Amino acid sequence: MGSHPINLALRFLLELAALFSAGMWGWNQSNEWPKYFLALGIPVILAAMWGIFAVPGDPSRSGSAPIITPGIVRLCLELTIFGFATWSLYDLGWNRVGLILGIVVVLHYAASYDRLMWLLNK
Repeated sequence: MGSHPINLALRFLLELAALFSAGMWGWNQSNEWPKYFLALGIPVILAAMWGIFAVPGDPSRSGSAPIITPGIVRLCLELTIFGFATWSLYDLGWNRVGLILGIVVVLHYAASYDRLMWLLNK
């Protein structure tokens, strides 16, 4: 199972967009000090989850798995993070940006069909 470098680059950009969206959502949840905690804390927690829970041998990652995770669990984690990012943009009133992010995520997973099937069989 090989992933095209352009699709891997797109995946990386989608991950950054998801973390940015979650941080922006956190920032807008308060007008006082909690906004700093939420704007930094939510993306850090999501990035940690993204990096720690992995399927061994996943070629779209380093191949290592700090916490070995079944493929379906990993896929659900990814879809939950991307779903939260898309929803957070809608919640912020950035409906068009949220729609674009959601569509690009779906197109990315369609282009990653081989990885999707690999995850479902792990």
